[in-house]
Amino acid sequence: MKKHDERDTMFARMTYEEGKKNYEDYYSTNPDKKVIDDELRKSPGICSPETPTYDPIDANFAISNFKFLSDIRPLVKGEISEKRVSISQKEAAKRLKEIAVDCGADLVGIARTKPYHYYSHRGRPLEHYGEEVSDLLPYAIVFGVKMRKKNIEQAPLLPEVIESSMTYVKAAIIGMQLSYFIRELGYAARNQMDGNYLVVLPTLAKDAGLGEIGRNGLLITSKYGPAVRLGAVTTEMPLKADERMDVDLASFCDVCGMCSTKCPTQAIPRGKRKVIGEELRWQITQEKCYSFWRKIGTDCGLCIKNCPFGNGIDLMDLKKYTPEELMAKFKDNGKRH
Repeated sequence: MKKHDERDTMFARMTYEEGKKNYEDYYSTNPDKKVIDDELRKSPGICSPETPTYDPIDANFAISNFKFLSDIRPLVKGEISEKRVSISQKEAAKRLKEIAVDCGADLVGIARTKPYHYYSHRGRPLEHYGEEVSDLLPYAIVFGVKMRKKNIEQAPLLPEVIESSMTYVKAAIIGMQLSYFIRELGYAARNQMDGNYLVVLPTLAKDAGLGEIGRNGLLITSKYGPAVRLGAVTTEMPLKADERMDVDLASFCDVCGMCSTKCPTQAIPRGKRKVIGEELRWQITQEKCYSFWRKIGTDCGLCIKNCPFGNGIDLMDLKKYTPEELMAKFKDNGKRH
């Protein structure tokens, strides 16, 4: 699989400011993206008073969560104890999973990292823009924090972005606790958290056995569907890796297409997967997706809200039913509620 460049992600591109080195560098080599990005930057920001979902109290709670995340991002790496504690791969994996759950994770798995899990170059923050990602630690503890259904069901209104920001905070704190602990045991560890990632989390989570990637580009988990926020800690501590989940999600997504149908900007493609950059996958039009975020004032969440998984069917049901049978089960469940 080909490595992805974080500089090309919408989240990185929206941090580029005219007159700064990242702006000049990126658009000198990607002039086709400059016009649309400049237009998007003129739009109201998420949780802005100019957006239709704005509330002067609740919007500021989401904003405060993201500001907190920004403040703690420099803590993703730290001093490593000189006294290394010896522990077997199996025991280390077991203990770290237990701690992750105790700290608030709802899902946790372990992967042996591959080069494609890491970005090729960094896109944010400004001081790291353009740096080649070289801190390729060989193991990862990957975890998910579930999003509360009552808030996701109100997507794309403000409760959804509040829930999103809260679960990003929870994931960041879990990652901090794990990474600090691992460094105290004498091993390098880095928290992969919102705004300071070196890894592509959905791909890493898939290989850690937490789920499969769906048509909407999100990780679809067994119990919670896509209604999770992910975190990870990469480390040099040898760990026993988990197996990937053996389910055929793509065949179900071929039949379903619910997220594509409900997407207000048609950012989620219809039809079957295509080979894109050496991968067979669906590709979201991120500019269309993000434009709706800025228009509505939240990070939308409609594709999460409308996914059948986590709404009456489980990913493991794919082993027992055909995609058509699962869709019938989903629709029947909706009628009952």
